[in-house]
Amino acid sequence: MSHPSRDAATGAAAPRLALVAGEASGDVLAAQLLQGLRARWPKLRAAGIGGPALQAQGFDAWWPSEKLAVRGYVEVLRHYREIVGIRRHLRARLLAEPPALFVGVDAPDFNLALEADLRAAGIPTVHFVAPAVWAWRPERVELIRRACDHVLCIFPFEPALLAPHGIAATYVGHPLAGVIPLRPDRAGARATLGIDDAQPLVALLPGSRRAEIDHLLPRFLAAVAILRAERPRLRFVLPAVPALEGLIRTRVAASPHAAAITVLRGQSHAALAACDVVLVASGTATLEAALFKRPMVIAYHMHPLSWWLTRRKMRQPWVGLPNILCGEFVVPELLQDAATPQALAEATLAWLADDAAAHARRERLVARFDALHAELRRDTAALAVQAIAPLLERGGAP
Repeated sequence: MSHPSRDAATGAAAPRLALVAGEASGDVLAAQLLQGLRARWPKLRAAGIGGPALQAQGFDAWWPSEKLAVRGYVEVLRHYREIVGIRRHLRARLLAEPPALFVGVDAPDFNLALEADLRAAGIPTVHFVAPAVWAWRPERVELIRRACDHVLCIFPFEPALLAPHGIAATYVGHPLAGVIPLRPDRAGARATLGIDDAQPLVALLPGSRRAEIDHLLPRFLAAVAILRAERPRLRFVLPAVPALEGLIRTRVAASPHAAAITVLRGQSHAALAACDVVLVASGTATLEAALFKRPMVIAYHMHPLSWWLTRRKMRQPWVGLPNILCGEFVVPELLQDAATPQALAEATLAWLADDAAAHARRERLVARFDALHAELRRDTAALAVQAIAPLLERGGAP
């Protein structure tokens, strides 16, 4: 292993970090971690697989994050050879030039096997975002134990679940809870997006992967037609990840209600702050919507075989993070065959209703999400750096 360079300002070692962030949400989490690490090691070098948030900090992206942004068994099979090839080349490169530390951010199907190989070769490994073995695929616990020197957990109950298996873990809070304000500026977000304060607004978040757009966007657009028939004044905003923006704009433009839908380049947080209700794909975006204290309807649809295999692995009755964390169905979930345009529209209209019962329902939801936000709000970057600094220093020692 080559010796690390020295930081001219501090005299401290400037270690080399390898990092893999497998999709848009992982890219944001990884960027926050990298920022925290650079506060301690200003000259730290980082390379691997990352997206625009990491690259904005000078991260050397050997492959872009979207190469790994695939969900569902059938969808993964379609890209299997490319993904396995990337992992093989990455493994060889890291073994030839060992970094001081490897950090895998989420993407457990890609990262855990890679981490196991690197750790066996003496490279310290950290996994950021504990795989949800408490929700599905509990058999992965043994692989986590073998692959990881340390796991950074974003939910408070996770370290206690991993401890009996001999897995060192630290709760660091959820980074989004620190980024998203406790009281979102709805008026400011609407001004930024050019939305009148009295305009009823629905945010459409059909996902950040191509397969999600293929499966969910047509359903969301069909639901828009039903919603507009019931509430003609409704407007919609759809934040698109840059890699899929062109595809999304083309499909929205073909919709008969395209004039009512504003497609944004990114700006998901502005959309969530501005809207009255969210129609959202299951995933990290559901937690973002909860932290913005917004009512939501969670939807998901995938290839039928992928769905059948996924259902067999599930251990809880919920798939949406707000429901999992609250331990009950605080927001509706419409999955697979249940995710019809009519059902999506009806569930959305229920949140928009203007009667005493609907007002009380929304107030109860905001109270639950306030408590959840407080529980998840920690100085994530500082806690993560504190947890993994000994490993980074050990791996970078001459």
